[in-house]
Amino acid sequence: MIPATKIRQLSSRGLERAEPVEIWKARKFIHEHADEELSLTEVGKAVNISANHLSEKFKEVAGINFVDYVARIRVGKACDLLQNSNLRISEIAFAVGFQSLSQFNRVFKKLTRRSPTQFRTAHNKRAKSGDFTAK
Repeated sequence: MIPATKIRQLSSRGLERAEPVEIWKARKFIHEHADEELSLTEVGKAVNISANHLSEKFKEVAGINFVDYVARIRVGKACDLLQNSNLRISEIAFAVGFQSLSQFNRVFKKLTRRSPTQFRTAHNKRAKSGDFTAK
């Protein structure tokens, strides 16, 4: 059994590195609502902090800004849909929360270095050949 003094030492060390509750709640909210229109103001209201404070803390804790974080979540969901559905690319773009197809294509290519079509084609080739190690 770990003595109480040791537990306090361990938990105090963990608290120094722990994600602040409001940022954890914000990230959770973003994941749950990524397919909807999201703004700093809306997420701030959901977690009871100002948009400015959320913006500063989010960048500090997550290492990227709010807009980039939301984009990464949406592109991740799009990658899953591109690999595991027959939805058209435009349907996927809107399903994951992008407001326009051109925005989706631009952000997707920036983050993955491929267009959505190239991504899907590469995945389909790997799936047919059984080679999932190639990138």
